[in-house]
Amino acid sequence: MAVEDPSAHHGLKLTIEDYPFANDGLLLWDAIKQWVTDYVTHYYSDDQLIESDRELHAWWSEILTKGHPEKKDEPWWPPLRTTTDLIDILTTMIWVGSGHHAAVNFGQYTYAGYFPNRPTIARVKMPCEDPTEEEWKKFLEDPEGVLLETFPSKIQATKIMAILSVLSNHSPDEEYIGDQIEPSWGDEPNVKEAFERFNARLKELESVIDARNEDPNLKNRHGAGILPYQLLKPFSKPGITGMGVPNSISI
Repeated sequence: MAVEDPSAHHGLKLTIEDYPFANDGLLLWDAIKQWVTDYVTHYYSDDQLIESDRELHAWWSEILTKGHPEKKDEPWWPPLRTTTDLIDILTTMIWVGSGHHAAVNFGQYTYAGYFPNRPTIARVKMPCEDPTEEEWKKFLEDPEGVLLETFPSKIQATKIMAILSVLSNHSPDEEYIGDQIEPSWGDEPNVKEAFERFNARLKELESVIDARNEDPNLKNRHGAGILPYQLLKPFSKPGITGMGVPNSISI
């Protein structure tokens, strides 16, 4: 939840200022956009080159007409006429497949692996929902027992824990955003330098996130019972770490 505000950092004023996903995400977004800008402007020095690139336009047309045929005529599709258009399109695509997905995926086990924290099913209705006289009496006599009957069964909980473990796990060969340079990028000095700047910004982002998690004024990421927000730290070791932003979505 944000509104455009040129005077605000990143050009956006957040409705909730202490919003870890938004604050860390905007830093990652800026780093991605700068890398994309450096890359695009290296190959497209002016808008005319965008207009005349048939292969580029065929790629964009295929995304609209083949990838999203039911949405191809929607008015909200961005045009592809200028370098700015291409930068915005690529930044959005990279962000969705990297930072956005990482933030909604790799914290699943951390937050929901302990199933009472986020039960996936209620096997019986809660006693406050039109209880019978017998149900209400049972609840008053043994509220803990009623709660356990409501929670998933052992086998249901175990299955969900296993699924969330798989979804939240980084494989040993995971490729993280901005970590390894593509060989073709290394052949172009300007692109290589741009990638190295991108990599340095991502390492700096990790330090910023660590500092924010230690700030006692940020109540949504620091304090008793609050998990530090690390989902947008770009790099990670293998396993369930609750951090790490892969290059793309892979399961």
